[in-house]
Amino acid sequence: MAKHLIESQQFTKELLFKLFKRAEELRISPSDSLKGKVLTTLFYEPSTRTRLSFESAMLKMGGQIMGTENAREFSSVSKGESLADTIRVIASYSDAIVMRHNEEGSAEKASQVSNVPIINGGDGKGQHPTQALLDVYTIHKEIGRLDNIKIAMVGDLTSGRTVQSLCYLFGKFSGVQIIFISPENLKINQNIKDYLERHNIKFTEEDNLEKILPTIDIVYMTRIQKERISPKDYEKAKGKFIINDTNLELIPKDARIMHPLPHVEEIDISLYKEQNDPRVAYFRQAENGLYIRMALLEQLIPTN
Repeated sequence: MAKHLIESQQFTKELLFKLFKRAEELRISPSDSLKGKVLTTLFYEPSTRTRLSFESAMLKMGGQIMGTENAREFSSVSKGESLADTIRVIASYSDAIVMRHNEEGSAEKASQVSNVPIINGGDGKGQHPTQALLDVYTIHKEIGRLDNIKIAMVGDLTSGRTVQSLCYLFGKFSGVQIIFISPENLKINQNIKDYLERHNIKFTEEDNLEKILPTIDIVYMTRIQKERISPKDYEKAKGKFIINDTNLELIPKDARIMHPLPHVEEIDISLYKEQNDPRVAYFRQAENGLYIRMALLEQLIPTN
């Protein structure tokens, strides 16, 4: 694997399955292979799961952490420092940097000046490769395969970096069918369609969620990203596609509901069903992020 992790396309099938295997080993028996190493979490946008799971992963592997959850306010960027200079300095203190930034392409820019691994924790409307990694890990763990699956991707498909990153990984498998379901103003981007066509991945665009639910293996819900679209677009899109206790019954018993979280109005399932229905996989999905990120850190950070 390359020194930096910037986009999902960098993962090979072989590396994915290697990381899945190592994640399962670390779930049972954590290693201290990163003892003495320091991970910086540099977050210019809010995060709960990505930042904390990386920090927990590093600590569980024997390493140490430092960083900021609001780098736009609590770093020298507030004084006008460039991203490049920030990265040059932090790289001299760290063995790896996980960065989330509000601007697409920022992770690539950071990688050009960093002498330690840069891990893209989400860059604007760009990519979120470690979310895609934990997503395919979860699908493999929940239904036992990544080939020959039918997945509905629902919600804000224009702004959703998790959906785009996941599509890039599906391009590595065969027999995958993707159904894109979104408000008319938030459809999947053409560059993703072009990529899927080049990799012979079948996809369709639909506007009827209930029609599709009985036919799928995975329904991948996403929220409408209010912070990335205009108020007008948000008002047109909010609440259009929702999984609730009623249409939950349309989903096959062996299918799974996933979500990168946080979920808001697009999932309205009772607490009892969230806790007891095996089709609800998104909290297990979030937990899987810890173990797969442990495996990824071990893969990226030199230990000799």
